Amino acid sequence: MGERDLLAEGGQRLRGIFRNGSAEQPLVSVVTATFNAHRHLAGCLDSVILQDYPNIEHIVMDGGSSDGTLNVLQQYDDALAFWKREPDDGVFDAWNKALDEARGEWICFLGADDVFLPGAISAYMALARRCPEAEFLSSRARLEHATGYSPEFGGPWAWPQFSKAMTTVHVGSMHRRALFQRLGRFDKNYRIAGDYEFMLRARNSLRAAFMPEVSVVMRAGGLSDSAAGLYEAKRAKLQHSVCGLLRAELDLRQLIIRFYLRKGYLQLRARVLRYFG
Repeated sequence: MGERDLLAEGGQRLRGIFRNGSAEQPLVSVVTATFNAHRHLAGCLDSVILQDYPNIEHIVMDGGSSDGTLNVLQQYDDALAFWKREPDDGVFDAWNKALDEARGEWICFLGADDVFLPGAISAYMALARRCPEAEFLSSRARLEHATGYSPEFGGPWAWPQFSKAMTTVHVGSMHRRALFQRLGRFDKNYRIAGDYEFMLRARNSLRAAFMPEVSVVMRAGGLSDSAAGLYEAKRAKLQHSVCGLLRAELDLRQLIIRFYLRKGYLQLRARVLRYFG
């Protein structure tokens, strides 16, 4: 299959249908980057369609999937503002391409295997009204593992805690458009921790607001669920000089220990469930 065979696009915009925001109901752009994730993509798209907030555009960038993703996108063509299928250089390259298409005052990133809970975007926009100076809005998330283990996690933005680890949930969180004008785009040289690197640029200047409710459900085993992301996070810390080499190495070792302890727990849980299942 040649590169030309991977090119396709669709959505409401190609038929001249555009959404516009207002002061009372700002336009929210939901961005989804996908690659060979057709088994879960429909659930992601449905979770956006079923939101009760009336002013949403959903933009999907597919990196040239070969698993049936194109069929899913064509089936949802009437519900999507814009979708495009073309090769990319990873998820953060796809996000940058989507930023060129996004027209919303608020922009969020929802993985192809993640879902918004009902009312999530309305809750975010209510938070935005309560905190008009905020440029980043976050909440809590629930991680669903195949064994039934479903921890909730995520806290408010706080510095310098964020310089140690990704303590704030990024999936589904809201970025005011002006934040990208201030901090720039995602660095596609990162494969996993590009969202962490992006947020590190703000340091203690980020104007953030938080709601303690769970707004999004993440499926375990995604791109960020790997030790490789921890090494990238160390590189980002050193790149932005948020700490010295020694502390960055100590943070890395501590986070790797936690990662493998959790992984071991999940493997043990899976064995127990199979044995007593």
